[in-house]
Amino acid sequence: MKYRLLILFLIGSLAAAAQEPYYDAVFFANSRMSGNYFYSTASYQSPSWIRNMQKNLPVSDSLFFTPGNSLQLQYVNGSAGKWSADVYKQRIRGQDHVREGTALQLKIFIGSTKSGQLPAVQIGFNDSSVSEALLLTGYMQPVPGSNWQNVLIPLSAFKKYAGKQNDDIRSVHFIQNSTDNGQHEIYIDDIELSNALPAGSVARTPKLRKATGFARHVDLVWEPITDTAVKYVKIYRSENGTDFKAVGIQSPMTYRYADYTGVTGKKYYYKITLLDRSYRESSPSEIVQGNTRPMNDDELLTMVQEANFRYYYEGSEKVSGLSRENIPGRHDMIAMGASGFGMLALITGTERKFITRDKSIDRFTQIVNFLEKAETHHGVFPHFMNGPTGKTEPFFGRRDNGGDLVETSFLMQGLLAARAYFNRADPKEKIIRNKITAIWQKIEWDWYRRTADSKYLFWHWSPDQAWIINHKLIGWNETMITYLLAIASPTHGVPGSMYYSGWASQENEAQQYRKGWGQTPDGSMYSNGKTYFGVPLDVGVSNGGPLFFVHYSFLGYDPHALTDKYTNYFKNNRNIALINYRYCMENPGGFAGYSDSCWGLTACDGPYHYSASEPVPWQDEGKMAPTGALASFPYTPEESMKALKNYYYNYGKFLWGEYGFRDAFNLSQNWCSEIYMGLNQAPVTVMIENYRSGLLWKLLMSDPDIQNGLKKIRLP
Repeated sequence: MKYRLLILFLIGSLAAAAQEPYYDAVFFANSRMSGNYFYSTASYQSPSWIRNMQKNLPVSDSLFFTPGNSLQLQYVNGSAGKWSADVYKQRIRGQDHVREGTALQLKIFIGSTKSGQLPAVQIGFNDSSVSEALLLTGYMQPVPGSNWQNVLIPLSAFKKYAGKQNDDIRSVHFIQNSTDNGQHEIYIDDIELSNALPAGSVARTPKLRKATGFARHVDLVWEPITDTAVKYVKIYRSENGTDFKAVGIQSPMTYRYADYTGVTGKKYYYKITLLDRSYRESSPSEIVQGNTRPMNDDELLTMVQEANFRYYYEGSEKVSGLSRENIPGRHDMIAMGASGFGMLALITGTERKFITRDKSIDRFTQIVNFLEKAETHHGVFPHFMNGPTGKTEPFFGRRDNGGDLVETSFLMQGLLAARAYFNRADPKEKIIRNKITAIWQKIEWDWYRRTADSKYLFWHWSPDQAWIINHKLIGWNETMITYLLAIASPTHGVPGSMYYSGWASQENEAQQYRKGWGQTPDGSMYSNGKTYFGVPLDVGVSNGGPLFFVHYSFLGYDPHALTDKYTNYFKNNRNIALINYRYCMENPGGFAGYSDSCWGLTACDGPYHYSASEPVPWQDEGKMAPTGALASFPYTPEESMKALKNYYYNYGKFLWGEYGFRDAFNLSQNWCSEIYMGLNQAPVTVMIENYRSGLLWKLLMSDPDIQNGLKKIRLP
């Protein structure tokens, strides 16, 4: 099965809403990873040569225009050969509202290289064609020596750009332009499309509020920045309070920065400045200090929970208070499933005192006030919604313009847990409960049965295209919760028999469906019964699938309490996690990093696209998502803690950030995701809490409707 979630992630998105803030068209600002830059290529024909690492350009961590690195071009201009280096525009999902530029701009450090020995530059287009070559020397000041220089080339100077737009540009090419037979070294930084005229300068001085130390990083927080003239916040660090060095830049859309120093038990001093779009720098903030310190396992768990929690509290869409799909990404678009997960994270954060109960009440009041007025389709919410308007956002294409039953079930899981949590006599809490009840009772689960005698629930319904996607919900996958909630509904419920006729169906159609996406007959009858890596598997297609199958439906539903004729789901989920763990230890693909402390294949961002990794060679690309192991804490506490420590202590420099661990990384390709994912951050906070206290499981399972639903299924 290529479940709808992953099919739709590969479908092109529509234009962003007009309110969306602009992103810059950047080809290179920094490489998340040291060594080489993934989104580049370098090639040569002897006697010419260009330094490369696995055919990628190397990066310099010591010489840069904006911290923390630049691209190093070390080359030989052979008399008969040629060399070239290409830098590609990284496509980050949701960054589809991009500021239009009129010029190609970059920073260059030429050292002792003479102007005539510099490369020429071309722009490459999406159709694989390239422009004519232009000399860099014609667009820079002839200043020799150890200085960074600005290169500004009007796009109109590239004659082949005529009739095209910024979005048609795929890459920037540097090519040999001399035959002097000498070896040269230059550095390139901040490659982007910009406007030729300088933007307004930054007048204000930023206010750095605090620096909080953890085991190997310091969290910086500053006063939020609303000045649209600001391009970056620039971070400076000192070890003595006097000698500062630039260590990072941050988008002004975020008002915090995680400085991973890699050292425990040390005092650091910080200040920040603001850069405008011409890279002019403001005066610095006042200095603050923070100390890194040793942390025990319990403190590490709290640290990770709080960082991931911030995605949903600080990083939420401002009108609705709900979760964005990914950060950075669309600002105004909210994702309903991620929002449901985020509510569980907010509850966790309230209990852990990351925020007060009063602040939590305010946020949930904002959420339910928005949801009660938002557009629904027979009570069912869409996958994506515009926060400012409350209207459906068909981000995955025109067919995805209606109700999404699975995303609604993820949303409702969070709401019902909140209804149980806000149980005090306080009038504000009562309003939250009542509004959640109204939302819950409005959902027409039975409509998504399509016909009165259907054995299956259907994933989507469109108001103008009806059942065009025509996707029946058949397990084993992440959609068990949809059947459980549909059966539990007190107003528009479906028969309990649909658990076995639909979710666990034995019909030929269901068998073929499972064989199709699993590419194996194993588990095609829903039950499996085989052993993988020494671990028995009662239920699951292939050897269990990606780990989000054992997370998404069980953030609120306690798998200990779910036993049907085939298995107990805590036991089955634990075994799926162990199969995944042992596969990664054996590492049949030979990918870098896989081990007993780097495991957990699941759905996540990737170098080229979002996809679901599974513990089978044909679905394993070498990318690892921290959420895989960390959201499995209730099932594999020792193995998950080992992964957490590895990710933080060994990979934290590139992997740890403002909202916890970034979505994914691939050590074999020296790649790390730039984003945090709404579907992946919350399960870490929530499942760690379920491991520590069982909080979310206790809340949802205390709901009378949930208990009545389980009784209707007649589980043995």
